[in-house]
Amino acid sequence: MPNGDNWQSDVLRDLRGGAAQQQSAQGPAAQAQGTSAAGAPQPPQGDPAQGPGVPAQGQGGHGTSPYPAPHQPSAPAEAQPQAPQAYAAQQPHAPQPRAPQPQARPAAQGPGARTPESRPVMDKTLAGAGLKPRHGEPFATRALRAARRTVSSSAAREVAETTATAEVLQQAVTTGRQIAVTSIRGGAGKSTIAALLGTTYAHYRHDPVLLVEADPALGTLPLRLGAETLRWTTGDVAGIVEPQMSLLDVTGYLVQLPDNAWLLPGSQGQIGAMLDLRSYEKVMVSLRRYFGVTVVDCETLPAEVARVALSASQARVLAVPATLEGVSSTYAVLEWMRGLPRHVIAGTVVVLTETVPHSGLDLDKAAEKLKATGASVQVLPYDRHLAAGGVIRTELLAQPTRLAATRLAAQVFELSQQRR
Repeated sequence: MPNGDNWQSDVLRDLRGGAAQQQSAQGPAAQAQGTSAAGAPQPPQGDPAQGPGVPAQGQGGHGTSPYPAPHQPSAPAEAQPQAPQAYAAQQPHAPQPRAPQPQARPAAQGPGARTPESRPVMDKTLAGAGLKPRHGEPFATRALRAARRTVSSSAAREVAETTATAEVLQQAVTTGRQIAVTSIRGGAGKSTIAALLGTTYAHYRHDPVLLVEADPALGTLPLRLGAETLRWTTGDVAGIVEPQMSLLDVTGYLVQLPDNAWLLPGSQGQIGAMLDLRSYEKVMVSLRRYFGVTVVDCETLPAEVARVALSASQARVLAVPATLEGVSSTYAVLEWMRGLPRHVIAGTVVVLTETVPHSGLDLDKAAEKLKATGASVQVLPYDRHLAAGGVIRTELLAQPTRLAATRLAAQVFELSQQRR
């Protein structure tokens, strides 16, 4: 019998093996009608990253992950594969199977509805203007660190710390955790932080991870994650998602990323794109049961969707530029948050982002001032690779950046586990 406290292993098995089970359960007539064994409409075959009916194209992500390989625990006896009927009857999060029957097409595909066309994330001529990405830190710094590790015990200490952090990141969840990332001004690095969190969770965890862009105003999250084309957006999926859909149905409208991660963009990079509150709420409520962790790249405060995302999430991340102005403005926002329910400020992590090599700010004093409000504080150090923009290639990140991102992901995840 599936374990309700470790449901993500069953969801992951549904993602990987659901297609083969559905194909064997369908007859020729059901396949001709495009229905599944559960009676839900199946997206046409193609690249899940581009949506139904789109030919396969290159996937996002580049290079191999520099993070240590996560520990692979042996599957418990109760998590062994079983018949689809028994799984659906015992798993409270899974849709109940029904006899195949004709159903109406999703709202976005109904008569008169406009089906969006795939659009490139960046114009090819502009993409060619980018220079070759640099490593996050100079070669001399990396060589010196390697030499120090050979003559000291720092290597063993780093392994122990990494193992402890990985154990935190791999904790099981009973319901999907939602983590909102926002800021009080543009250029604070919130999309960069959201991308780092999402890729870290996807690397360490064994269940699907979702990244949602709730900032349709020319957001940069798809670019940072390496997506090449976009089709279905958050507003589009709000009119499509239905309770009886399976995980395979849902991922047909998402952009596939490495390490079992998925992206739902907020727009196709067009001026004037909007995301209303009702659409956001419907998408988040509907998709929560499919993914162990969802990272939301929100609008800047005090936008309405951002406020709702912060209140509905189990943990919050507030991106702040490591400048005197940024810290001063953030302190005022945290003082306002102290008037909200206690769990809001207690579940918030402020990330001081260094965008230049020498910020001219005493980070220790700034962190102490911000911590006095009840929030936690982390520092994301300057990284040449992140500062240059473009696709984040984790193998090019400086070691201090990788460690800081992993520690941040672990702390935020622990906070999310404290809020049910």
